[in-house]
Amino acid sequence: MALGSPAAPAHAVSSASDQAPADVAWQKTLRRIGQTNFTEHDPAVLDVEAWADYWAGAKAGAVFISITGILAFYPSNVPFHRRGKYLNGRDFTGELLEAARKRNLCAVARYSPDLNWGDALAAHPEWFMRKESGEPLESEEAPGLYSTCMFSTYMTDYFPAVMREVNSRYDMDAHYTNGWPSFMLPVCYCDACRQLPPSRTSAYWDKFNERFTYLWKLYDSLAKEKKATSFYINNMGGGVHATPNLAMLGEFCEWFQGDNQGRNRSDAPVWGAAQQGRVCNAVLDGKMATNLTGAYTTGPIRWREVTKAAAEAVIWTSQTLASGLVPYYHVVGGEGGLGEDLRWEKIGRDYFLWTARHDAHWVNKNTIANIGVVMGQRTQLFYEPPHDISMQQYMDAIYSALLEGRFLFDFVHEDRLQLERIKKYAAIILPNIALLSDDQCRQLGEYVMQGGSLVATFETSMYTEQNERRADFGLADVFGIHAAGPVIGRPGNANPYMARIERPHPILDGFNDTHWIAGAEFRLPLKPVENPVLTVVPGYTAYPPELSYPLIPRTDEPAVVLRERGSSRLAWFPGDIEPTMWLSGQTDLSRLLVNTIQWVTRGETPISVEGKGLVEIFAWETEPGFALHVLNYTNPNTYHGWFQEFYPIGAQKVRFKLPPGRIVTRIELLRAERDIPFHAEGDAVEFTIPSVADYEVAALYSAKSNGSTGSRVDR
Repeated sequence: MALGSPAAPAHAVSSASDQAPADVAWQKTLRRIGQTNFTEHDPAVLDVEAWADYWAGAKAGAVFISITGILAFYPSNVPFHRRGKYLNGRDFTGELLEAARKRNLCAVARYSPDLNWGDALAAHPEWFMRKESGEPLESEEAPGLYSTCMFSTYMTDYFPAVMREVNSRYDMDAHYTNGWPSFMLPVCYCDACRQLPPSRTSAYWDKFNERFTYLWKLYDSLAKEKKATSFYINNMGGGVHATPNLAMLGEFCEWFQGDNQGRNRSDAPVWGAAQQGRVCNAVLDGKMATNLTGAYTTGPIRWREVTKAAAEAVIWTSQTLASGLVPYYHVVGGEGGLGEDLRWEKIGRDYFLWTARHDAHWVNKNTIANIGVVMGQRTQLFYEPPHDISMQQYMDAIYSALLEGRFLFDFVHEDRLQLERIKKYAAIILPNIALLSDDQCRQLGEYVMQGGSLVATFETSMYTEQNERRADFGLADVFGIHAAGPVIGRPGNANPYMARIERPHPILDGFNDTHWIAGAEFRLPLKPVENPVLTVVPGYTAYPPELSYPLIPRTDEPAVVLRERGSSRLAWFPGDIEPTMWLSGQTDLSRLLVNTIQWVTRGETPISVEGKGLVEIFAWETEPGFALHVLNYTNPNTYHGWFQEFYPIGAQKVRFKLPPGRIVTRIELLRAERDIPFHAEGDAVEFTIPSVADYEVAALYSAKSNGSTGSRVDR
């Protein structure tokens, strides 16, 4: 591996364990993680010392070291653990580990139990996934490799044998498997899987989670055979689409490895890493979590050894940091030693060195947010929309509206709706969470009885947790609504329904000079309600224009139901307004969503950030006080492609409400690396961030109040 500039001296890097208090787990002290994902050819070309110097010089606290399982990077004696053809008897793993230890770097062993070769297939056909025809499932990218089945003895015989061999040879701080579990529920017809419920059903998911938990705990026990502080982690990610039950996983995992390395589809918005952070925060209760930034060209078309645009890598890593995850920079292969693409080196080193100057501000205690957005894993996995859209579009759309409104929000897992968890939120949003159990509906009802507000859309609660359709909404009594028939969509190329404005209301702010606004493409009709705000104008012909007018210009079918119950405010949209907004770009729908969220929260927020531009905001209570993270998404490539450069936005005026008994003594901008003035009065502090290029963090140093009140200007 060549280096673009000299590495920092080894003595400039301090070990995570050297700095860790005795009662803090070693992984919780990590602030930066690096990985060179080694190839079979690397033992022939890699400069091991230069590799270690790079990561140490970038002040990484841990590195991942390849063991694999497909190809051994050490002289393995486990049958079917094929040694790499360029290994030539070397203990490449051992050399890497020794170089890392000399620089006080923690080491995580990286395995891949997802694939193996034809000789293993011939000897153990029961280890491998099968097509419905009975043929083994061969890798599309690497012919000759075959997919292993998680329900087979491969996972309980072969892989534990590799782990035990590694434990006998090396002192690893943790053990990690790549490639398992799959980011989609597997479809397999091997003998073991034929005994299970049909794939991609709720009953199958129960068995999947049972097996996943068993294997995780098995591998974790093997890791701890070497030393008590070691543990097992696996390949997660996928944001809201993860296959294991994340609420269950959060109970026993010690490190969430977010393998979400970059935009993975051509129409992906930029905030994928931030969304992954919100998912982790919903289930982990402050446990260690990372998100990878791939240095290489990620996406539907990949170049594994070609560096992605620097601006895209920087905004992805900044999202990771802002959302509370540990930044993790990942490059494939050591071919840089041959003097090929070295652009990735400066990107990662510069970013890591900046974060290292401000480490105290990345130790987060609690998020600051007044809105919870329910993430429904069961809905994501099993619900089939009545039209050809992706469930991801529901989350992308509500996410976009929340950014547009500059709201402070957390994700809330559907299995964590207990009142003691959600009562801190002023409002809960249910973006077509179609699958909800009776108990989950009851929990949301309790939340409303305690003064919480709700926004829900389309088929929310129309199905049980087993994906069985109800006769009426599970939340019918909570919202005071009732279904009035099957889902209605627009026929062919017809206009979707419109919503007629029946009376003024705050959710209609900004809708001037019109009686009609856009409706959704599909809706689940509701029975009439008293004094509606919006009613449905049914869809009608779009072409020819001579016939493009509503045959029924007025109905009593509500296009939204708004209610107030005590201090609770409730809003129900019977249409799928999120994906309609996302696919059409219709600003009526985004404005309607933003206005409605503002109405149910009564316009109150713990932190307001006013200014031009599209931004994402995170706020945390930290060790020094508080941190406000502002990510600038004002860019022509926010919704497609990659950031190529940043487009700075101007002044952002902040009002930050402080908890009782706290005052602010200093505010520092960490990206600009300078202090700024502020004005404090009562329980709030006001200040202005002069501009944001890519990302800014306002660090508020806080102390306990001495009881004084009044106004002052500091610094």
